[in-house]
Amino acid sequence: MKLLVPLMFAVSLRAGPYATAEVCKQCHPVEYAAQSASGHARALRPPAATEPEQWAFGAGNQAVTFVSQLNATDYLEHGETWYTATKRFDTTPGHADTRGLRYRLFDPSAGILRCFSCHSTGPLQVDGSGTIQPHELGVRCEDCHGPGAEHAANPTKVSLKKPGEQGGAAMNTACGACHRVQSSAEDGSNLLDPWNSRHQPLLLAASVCFQKSAGKLMCTTCHSPHQALEVRQETYNKACLGCHAAPKHSASVTGRPCAACHMPSVRTNANLAFVNHRIAVYSDGDALSPVTLAKH
Repeated sequence: MKLLVPLMFAVSLRAGPYATAEVCKQCHPVEYAAQSASGHARALRPPAATEPEQWAFGAGNQAVTFVSQLNATDYLEHGETWYTATKRFDTTPGHADTRGLRYRLFDPSAGILRCFSCHSTGPLQVDGSGTIQPHELGVRCEDCHGPGAEHAANPTKVSLKKPGEQGGAAMNTACGACHRVQSSAEDGSNLLDPWNSRHQPLLLAASVCFQKSAGKLMCTTCHSPHQALEVRQETYNKACLGCHAAPKHSASVTGRPCAACHMPSVRTNANLAFVNHRIAVYSDGDALSPVTLAKH
């Protein structure tokens, strides 16, 4: 017996049957190939032979966290995460120690189901033994474009969702379903808390650039929806110059990419760092407090 889990908070769960990325590949091979190499596509996988845990969460660009099913009602998020930069295990982000966090499968907060939902595509199933079975591993085509089986069967009559046509606020909300667009009981809403640098939509929404863009500034303004994440800061200059053609600076910035000053890196712990998406002017010693705030 399998139970279909109706996760109402999951952005991937929309009405209609899902096709899987392999079906999308038949008509969109270029997009499929690029997206398959992205971190989104590798967000969830079975463990490697040297990883005894049941599930591996994360593409490994920065880290991989492991989850195991304990019994028919409980799951364990392991207290040690593998960090790519240091090539070693250390305390999992958000954990107080290495003992791990236990989640009840059908807890009202749906904690473990939310983890699987954000790292996979389509509806989750839970069998009689409490085993969670994702429809498709990783964040794939239909997580952004909606269920595609009907489109694949009749592409001329059935269209898919085009996120880029929604506008900045709608896209921020859609991406924020997993990347945290607003505060929650777990992380709070303190924009000066280094932990929240992980929640890009939350900080982007607080950016004056975003607020004054009339919906034109959105995630895909800077990030390709299909390509792997670009980590070279200078590649984002073009997006900045699209609005700031002749920026004025009080000091020389020759050779420095825009993001180096206006979107500095924030370290959440000894092993992780994230780009501050609250676009602003920052001092060298504080990557979270916009300089303009200090004037009030």
